[in-house]
Amino acid sequence: MNDLYDEDTAADILSERGPFASAIANFSVRDAQVQMAAAIEQAIENKETLLAESGTGTGKTFAYLVPALRSGKTTLVSTGTKHLQEQLFHRDIPSVVKHLGLSAKVSLLKGRSNYVCLHRMSAARSDARRMDKNQLHELEALANWLPRTKSGDIGDLNEVPEDSRLWPAVTSTVDNCIGSECSYFEDCYVNKARKAALESDVVVVNHHLFFADKSLKEDGFGALLPEVNTVIFDEAHQIPDIASNFLGNSFSSWQVMELVADTRAAELKEKSLIRNLIPDADALDKLTADYRLSLGLNERRVSWDDLIDEIPNLLKKLTLLAAKLTDFSDLLEEAAVAGEALGRCHERCVELAQECERLAASDQNDDVVRWVEVSRRTFRIHETPLNIGSELSQYFGNDQQARIFTSATLSVDGDFNHFQHLIGLKKGFREETWDSPFDYFNQAVLYVPEGMPVPKDEGFSDALFNEVLPVITASAGGVFVLFTSFRVMQRFEERLIEQAEQGGEKFEILTQGDTNKRELLREFVEKDKSVLLGTMSFWEGVDVPGDALRCVIIDKLPFESPFDPVIKARLNSMQESGDNPFMNYQVPRAVITLRQGAGRLIRSTHDKGVLMICDGRLRTTHYGRVFLNSLPKMRRTSDRQKICAFLERLSATTEQG
Repeated sequence: MNDLYDEDTAADILSERGPFASAIANFSVRDAQVQMAAAIEQAIENKETLLAESGTGTGKTFAYLVPALRSGKTTLVSTGTKHLQEQLFHRDIPSVVKHLGLSAKVSLLKGRSNYVCLHRMSAARSDARRMDKNQLHELEALANWLPRTKSGDIGDLNEVPEDSRLWPAVTSTVDNCIGSECSYFEDCYVNKARKAALESDVVVVNHHLFFADKSLKEDGFGALLPEVNTVIFDEAHQIPDIASNFLGNSFSSWQVMELVADTRAAELKEKSLIRNLIPDADALDKLTADYRLSLGLNERRVSWDDLIDEIPNLLKKLTLLAAKLTDFSDLLEEAAVAGEALGRCHERCVELAQECERLAASDQNDDVVRWVEVSRRTFRIHETPLNIGSELSQYFGNDQQARIFTSATLSVDGDFNHFQHLIGLKKGFREETWDSPFDYFNQAVLYVPEGMPVPKDEGFSDALFNEVLPVITASAGGVFVLFTSFRVMQRFEERLIEQAEQGGEKFEILTQGDTNKRELLREFVEKDKSVLLGTMSFWEGVDVPGDALRCVIIDKLPFESPFDPVIKARLNSMQESGDNPFMNYQVPRAVITLRQGAGRLIRSTHDKGVLMICDGRLRTTHYGRVFLNSLPKMRRTSDRQKICAFLERLSATTEQG
């Protein structure tokens, strides 16, 4: 391999004669990583778009960081989560920079809500009498921390939990930020972070920020992200779903409630003394709450058309809300002369009134699906593009920029067409696949039990439990059970507890929602006989290498609900255009999700274990072959006895170790 690469290439740096092999203990040279680095280096140099599927264990992070950092070109790296973003910034990039002797300036940039807003912090302290004891304690901790922080990143403050009710009061949004008119503008943490990003060689963001930024209207700051020569999307398979959340329009009761709260705080500070301002704010708050109550008690996602049929006077009520917002904006216009905060409240109210009036007065157009998300106390009316690819194509059409889309799961049965269509790529791109270096055939077994009822059958939950219990018993814990439904997960947990109380096997049951993900994973590794029960958030981004995880069980093929308003509208649209929505949309999306879930099992060259999928459709349907062909090539069986014996041996080996 030495002769294949010039000494100045990224591939050579990652080869056995490069600095990583000589300086990093246990660094293993991987052909796939070397080849991927060479392909990415070429794409950056030629300003190409590259779809780079890289199997688990190939080392894709270094494969894109080395050529990106060496190129000398400005680069934006976007990851799937804030956790991965911080891992890149604090661990991976410093390692590459150090071993290559580079002096790149690197910035970490998050969305506005991750930084303390000094203006809102000041307002919160002025209005602290409205807070309860816990919030007052947290506010004091925050005030003590502020003089010590340079970034203002709330993730660095451990004394205040991430789900605290304090954070919305002391962080900003696009709606409530008053921009360059703010008296704290020069000291603003968001402003400082953006300035640092503009001056950096490499900026690390996450997909949520990338697409939120792209969809921003111009405000006091404008967009946060700088223009760059190269964009690298890690965990790129997440892009279509994340982008869908930001491309389109929405109107929410939370925006109105925040407007009312901010108006109260601004009036307290700036004192417009408009007589009806606060009473009218209270009336607007009540009308918004009444509208939420009219949508029913249940939390749900429902299409606009179905909701109109269900609640005939819905449009009339929305028209009343729009009129109330318009009246309130007139009052705020009078109040705006008193100060910048009331002025920004007026601007927000005008925008909300216009959007609410548009929704009440118009039918949805053919390019979007209008639907409503009803939560416990709030609602949000969405207009989501039916064809997300046509929207995304405008973001990925710049031929003066290199773009790398990488993930372990971009293709379906070796075909990239589904992903390509979803992100709107039409021509002028390359696609490459590098398989995992893991020996799946000798490290893993796929077990699909025979005789399982179809998932929609009433007896499926009981059959699932009866099939799974002997397997987790043989494994003596060390098991992830991944579900597609909270309801099925909860029923499974109840059955596990019941059988233990009746003298059966006792396990350390760890269920999603009991505590945060990091704590659940820590307990899973540390405790004996652990069985972790999780839904979709545990299907990806979870890494448990070693003996602690011996078995991953998936309840059924992860098809999305065809009754979800967005999915249903997209399926209908495809069918009307003569397409096959099941094979060209539902199956590919389920395949990508299944590949992610299956990828939790083997995380190193030494791991061994069983992947159990409790869905007979893998064997009995024509599309089952697409799923099987998309999984790593591992041994397959339907013999429970063999699987249990294999897991008993693995468990015994773990105990001896």
